[in-house]
Amino acid sequence: MSCMTEVSSLTGRLLVATPALTDPNFERAVVLLLDHDEEGSLGVVLNRPTAVDVSAVLAPWADLAGDPAVVFQGGPVALDSALALAVVPGEPAAEDPLGWRRVHGAIGLVDLEAPPELLAAELGSLRVFAGYAGWSPGQLEDELIEGAWYVVECEPGDVSSPDPGQLWRSVLRRQRGELAMMATYPDDPTMN
Repeated sequence: MSCMTEVSSLTGRLLVATPALTDPNFERAVVLLLDHDEEGSLGVVLNRPTAVDVSAVLAPWADLAGDPAVVFQGGPVALDSALALAVVPGEPAAEDPLGWRRVHGAIGLVDLEAPPELLAAELGSLRVFAGYAGWSPGQLEDELIEGAWYVVECEPGDVSSPDPGQLWRSVLRRQRGELAMMATYPDDPTMN
C-alpha cells in the first residue's frame, strides 16, 4: 500500500501569479498547467510574447498561428525547444485529430513534427511556445501554500488571447469576489 499523498490534478487549470510573486520569470504570469501529478508539474506561460515571428522559426505552421503570430516564452526551462497549443473547436470527436493530443477541454498539444495540413482543417488557432515552466514533485504545492499562485479555471480563449498583455487582469476580472478585485492591483504598489 502506498502512503503517497494523492495529488489532486490541476492539469488544464490556470496558475495566476499573485502580486506577492516577484520572481521575474513569473511576475504577473498566467500559466496553463499541461501536466500535474506526483512526478511534478509542467506548464506554459500564456502571456509572454516575444519579438520572434512564428514564420521565422516554424514557417510551415505560420499560417495557423493566432494573432499575435509570434513565439511566446513558455517559461524558463528548455528555451531552445518549442511546443504548440491549439484549440479544437466544437464537440470532442470520438478520437482526437492526428497530431493533436487533448490536454483539457478543447485545448491540446500539437505535434510540430506532423504535417500542418493534417491539422489545418481541425484547429482553431495555434500558439507556439519556446520553453516551459516546470516544478519538481511537491514544489508547486509548496508555492500554492506560500500564496504565490491563484488557481482558476481556464477558458479556451485564454490560450489564444489576441491581447496577452491584458491576460493577467482579464483572467482575474472574471473571477468572483476578492480575486476580481486583484485585477485592479497597481503594477507598482509604491505608486499608489
